[in-house]
Amino acid sequence: MDAVDALNEIAFWLERELAPTFKIQAFRKAAGIIGALDPDEVAARARNGRLKSMKGIGERTFEVIRQAVDGGVPDYLDGLRQRGQQPLAKGGAELRSALRGDLHSHSDWSDGGSPIELMADAARTLGRDYLALTDHSPNLKIANGLSAERLTEQLDVVAGINDDDGSNFRLLAGIEVDILEDGTLDQSPDMLDRLDVVVASVHSKLRSDRRTMTDRMLGAINDPHMNVLGHCTGRLLQGSRGTRPQSEFDAKRVFAACAEQDVAVEINSRPERQDPPDELIQLALDAGCLFSIDSDAHAPGQLDFLQYGAERAASNGVPAERIVTTWSLDRLLEWAGRGK
Repeated sequence: MDAVDALNEIAFWLERELAPTFKIQAFRKAAGIIGALDPDEVAARARNGRLKSMKGIGERTFEVIRQAVDGGVPDYLDGLRQRGQQPLAKGGAELRSALRGDLHSHSDWSDGGSPIELMADAARTLGRDYLALTDHSPNLKIANGLSAERLTEQLDVVAGINDDDGSNFRLLAGIEVDILEDGTLDQSPDMLDRLDVVVASVHSKLRSDRRTMTDRMLGAINDPHMNVLGHCTGRLLQGSRGTRPQSEFDAKRVFAACAEQDVAVEINSRPERQDPPDELIQLALDAGCLFSIDSDAHAPGQLDFLQYGAERAASNGVPAERIVTTWSLDRLLEWAGRGK
């Protein structure tokens, strides 16, 4: 098999397993190194051992490349593929099979780890009909949020990928826009008008008092550009960033506004978030809300985290018809385009 494909696929499976970042990056880096070389040169260097002397090529990545150029599936990749046959989540299989897309993902344009093209390729391989690219907005400087100028450039990249794609897959132009302290969205209305999907999330001052946070969220929900309320409590249960308690807000008022404005409540599938908590999913159900099961992927392999979200939605009795990411692309775009 192609050595670059082998290295990138290994990184995909490792991302899916939440392997250490340095380990994943070793395979992505090696793929980038040999991808810049002529394939015949790579094969020759692999067979005579000279590839080992290249910076960024270690023992494990060398062995993968050597086995790939010899025409076989590398042993390491084969083992990962076998482990990958097991589902990430035990429950929610029926709902998982109904999912057609994902409205929350990040690339290396903000705080993701991979190029847009790799994210799109992975979504296509996983059988998605659509994936929304939702890199961060300017206010989130720590995540390299996109200015209006950079977002404009990204729209051209997204359009180019869709123009070159021969399948029915669609990469949606989107944003995860900050909900600012005054309840406004952190991007100009003109730019938001150009997007397919707008996910809005709170990323700062998560310990604000209940009334302040409620007013802040209600302000954003009443903006007609907003489609999805992202990870509404901001909690963290585990992971390298440590833990963080959920923010306090009047969930009944917030979810009533979401239902009234046709804004979907995100069921964030990241294992460290599991946001909203089950009791808030139940409140959103009772309020009549729509939902969006999203991966919040920051790497290609994390796109498969939708399995976790499907399991949580199923366990809470969320009907598939109320989950916008089970809808066809045409129906989704008709819903997301309201008020624009």
